[in-house]
Order: sequence, then structure tokens, then C-alpha cells
Amino acid sequence: MTQNALIVAHGQPSDPQTAARALDLLAAAVEAGLPGWRVQAATLAEPGALAQAVAGHAGGVVFPMFMAGGWFTRVQIPARLAEAGAAGWTVLEPFGCDPCVHDLCVTLAQEARATEVILAAHGSFKSPIPSDIARHVAGRIGVEAGATVKVGFIDQEPKLSTLAGFGTVCLPFFAAEGGHVSDDIPAALATAGFRGRILPPVGLDARVPGIIAAALVRGAAVCASECRWRR
Repeated sequence: MTQNALIVAHGQPSDPQTAARALDLLAAAVEAGLPGWRVQAATLAEPGALAQAVAGHAGGVVFPMFMAGGWFTRVQIPARLAEAGAAGWTVLEPFGCDPCVHDLCVTLAQEARATEVILAAHGSFKSPIPSDIARHVAGRIGVEAGATVKVGFIDQEPKLSTLAGFGTVCLPFFAAEGGHVSDDIPAALATAGFRGRILPPVGLDARVPGIIAAALVRGAAVCASECRWRR
């Protein structure tokens, strides 16, 4: 029996198709490593995309390609599923909460042989959850990669632009390429006088499809176990 999975990302309202194509490629890469699975993709920025993806499928697991849990993953995605009349779909923990992603961030810093790392994250002026996750990852990089690490944010203090005179490498703690990664981070670092190297966002690493595939398998197993228990 084919198992269903749906990767959901925020997307980019100003250019929804570009983000959608990138997410489709990610879903295809995940599916290639999961025989017996159908893995689809949808962004919230595309009107009707989520409803179209789940139509005709009797449940599955939804993997939020977000860096933290919050309103989008806890409220908006379940609401979109309900609006679509989708039943039997379970929303898993988001990409950025997966300990394997945190392991990957440590590995990326080690591979870069960085002595001073800026972890660039979105942050939030509404919730401490996104910054808490970023600071946790920064702490792990500091201990396990032996680097001095500072976190700089797009949407809260300390802003990236204030990290003057620091950093040999910047690791964007983002799920995909987008305006924040291509424009905002370089601009903020330029203001800070950063002269180091900006790595690709963690979500674009070649190991990510495998991490997502493993998360889908774990999530499906938990769902199956819970269903058996309820019977």
C-alpha cells in the first residue's frame, strides 16, 4: 500500500511559482529514497495548492518545511487541511525542530572549519520559540564544532546588522532559498562589515532529503501505533 506524505512550506507570495518548483524538486528527491511512498509538495503562498495535493488521498503525514513550530505549523496548516475536507492527515514536527537537522548544522560548521560562526535566523517579534531553537543550535555548534558562535536575526534583536567585526562563516538557519537568504542576510552582513563566507541555507544541503525521509518514516510509524492503540 502506498503511503502518502506532503511537504508544506510557506513559499514566497511575491514569487510563488519559483518557491513551488524548488519544493517540488525537494519532494521528488525525498520520494526517490522512499520506495512505496508518494511524496507531494505545496506552499501556503499558492492558492489552493494544499487542497489539490491532498484531494483524493485517504490520509498521510504532513511535514512542515519550517524552522520552528508556531502559528503556521500549529494553526494554519491544520486549518487549511480542514478547509480542504482532508481527513486522516497528521502534521509532524517541523524541519527546524528535528535533532538530525541540528546535527547537520554542527557538521556544516565543522566542514567549513570555522572559528567564528554567525548563525543567521529569522526570529520573531511575537514568539520566543524561533529564537530558542536557533540559540540551541548555536550552543551545539559552539560545543561540538569548537567555534565561537553568535546568533543574528532578521526579525528581532540582536539583528545581523549589529554583529560588527565578527564571523568567518555565516550559516543561514533557513529551510530554503528566498528573499531573506538572497537579499536580506547579505545586506545586513554588509552593514556589519562582515568579510567572511556565507554558506548555503541548511535546508539546501544534499543530506536534507534523507533527513526528511527518515522523519516521514518515524512519523508514519507513530501514527500507525497510535491508531492501533485507539482500537
